[in-house]
Amino acid sequence: MIFLLVSQRLAHVAVLVRDYDEVIAFYTKILGFFLASDQSLGGSKRWMVVNPLGPAGCLLLAGANTNGFWRDYAELQARGLRFQEAPRTWPYGHVAVFEDLYGNRWDLLEPLGS
Repeated sequence: MIFLLVSQRLAHVAVLVRDYDEVIAFYTKILGFFLASDQSLGGSKRWMVVNPLGPAGCLLLAGANTNGFWRDYAELQARGLRFQEAPRTWPYGHVAVFEDLYGNRWDLLEPLGS
């Protein structure tokens, strides 16, 4: 038997944001991160990455412009993902909670107004 092990790493963790300039100020001036990348993707979209001081780690700051909650919910169910309960709508958005293979709880989230 031959096993092929492929190295994996987490490249970015996306954080949905309301306002790019507001979030840059928060991460750089309050938390002390530095702005590693700020590229226009056309229109109002930007690719922004902030890094903490140190050798590794970064956050991708993504504009909250999602609109596929119900589509994604249905697709994930069709793939066999079991949600803990029916989706709920809260004042901040639509949420459906699921667990990964190890019992870690995750939120499928779509902010309202996005």
